[in-house]
Amino acid sequence: MSMDAARVRARIRAGIPIPADGPGPGSNYDWAMHPVVRRTAGREDEELSLAIYNQVWPLSAITFDEVESFKASTLAYSDSLVEIDGLTVGSAFVAILPQRPDVGYGAVTVLAPHRRRGAGTALYRDISAWCSERGLDTFEARMEADDEASLELVLQHGFTEVGRDTRMVLDLTATDAPPHEAPPGIEIVTWAERPALARGMYDVAVDAYPDVPGSGDDEMEPFEDWLAHDMQGSADRPEATFVAIAGREVVGYSKLFLTAAQPTTASHDMTGVKRAWRGRGVAGALKRASIAWAKAHGYERLVTSNELRNEPIRRLNTRLGYREAPGHVIVRGPLLIG
Repeated sequence: MSMDAARVRARIRAGIPIPADGPGPGSNYDWAMHPVVRRTAGREDEELSLAIYNQVWPLSAITFDEVESFKASTLAYSDSLVEIDGLTVGSAFVAILPQRPDVGYGAVTVLAPHRRRGAGTALYRDISAWCSERGLDTFEARMEADDEASLELVLQHGFTEVGRDTRMVLDLTATDAPPHEAPPGIEIVTWAERPALARGMYDVAVDAYPDVPGSGDDEMEPFEDWLAHDMQGSADRPEATFVAIAGREVVGYSKLFLTAAQPTTASHDMTGVKRAWRGRGVAGALKRASIAWAKAHGYERLVTSNELRNEPIRRLNTRLGYREAPGHVIVRGPLLIG
């Protein structure tokens, strides 16, 4: 028998995966049914959308708290579901970010057994209408690099690759805690210990964000917005944010992203050093502090994503024992109108 949307929700709430093999024998499931898209209407729909996202991309899984934090950081946001024959088979979100207000940013996720039936196209058509209504003509998305079939499909529809990163993973169960060493004249503290350092951390971000490959044209948010959106989300913790100080000057910082959706994994969210202080071992000291904290707090692995053009940080991570894994491809393309 085919599952309707209510049964899908029930399975998700119970932690039972949605079947990966499609309808069973004797099903009255109609493979010719057209996809029907609807915008989410309330918490239950949004949780269903997130559950599909997490099932399609388990390595990027987050909780609803992180969704709420992300929504609060956007200029505008929309979330959609797609159904075929009454079964919810996919979801999508689209947002306008303050850093790139001229581009729609989001993702389309369709459960594997229901792809190539128009669900993804229907979701993208809905995203396109939403973007067009707000004066946008371009959409950007991040895709898994090892999902070659989906990547080939979007490239055939006029998208181009604008960035690529590798996922780098450190197995903390097989790694000794690194020594707490900092370059001469540098002190490493946590933001929890020194909350007044926030303004100095922002100065680091102003220097560092534009130097991340692919981010050179991004607009920098004002201090208060940056603080709320980049540093005080549900997965951000001051005790897991490390700050490098030279005298009274903040010269670098590194923060971890910690989500209950991945309780044994900590993710490097940002490591930045002021331009004048690069090449002196500051980033390495911050990374070692992050590794030691994660290991001491029972995490089993640390994950980071590094743009392929960011050679310095990739070399540093390799020296620290991180190993490469399939990462992401960032694509940008036209809207699907009509």
